[in-house]
Amino acid sequence: MKKRTLRQEAIRGIVRRERVKTQRDLVAHLKKEGFVCTQATVSRDIAIMGLKKLPEGAYVLAEDIHLQRMIAELVETVVRSHQLVLVKTTAGGGQGVAAALDAANLDDILGSIAGDDTILIVTDSEQAAEKVKAGIEKFRGEH
Repeated sequence: MKKRTLRQEAIRGIVRRERVKTQRDLVAHLKKEGFVCTQATVSRDIAIMGLKKLPEGAYVLAEDIHLQRMIAELVETVVRSHQLVLVKTTAGGGQGVAAALDAANLDDILGSIAGDDTILIVTDSEQAAEKVKAGIEKFRGEH
């Protein structure tokens, strides 16, 4: 794979799990993952990837904006048990949030089952479940 493709995949992962508010922060996160690049390079990657800034200032992937809105408006609690994540939503919000999660095509989610106000997410490991939980909490503004 080309260096740019690998770097952009790293950016995708960083932005999904961290609250990155500046290009400088993103450069620092990339450096921790072994990518040495300039702020100008990161700026070009942000433009190419279509990253957007949320009102609170954190970068989000364009494809995650709908998911972020759904989670921020409808999710009430998130808990993890082993490799499962249980999400409680407002009444009637379960299937909509689950559909948004499915559409985001997150790597760590094997599948989900949604009811009226509850979603059960299945992952393949406890670490993956923790990443999913942290990602949902990030979109809720709790991380």
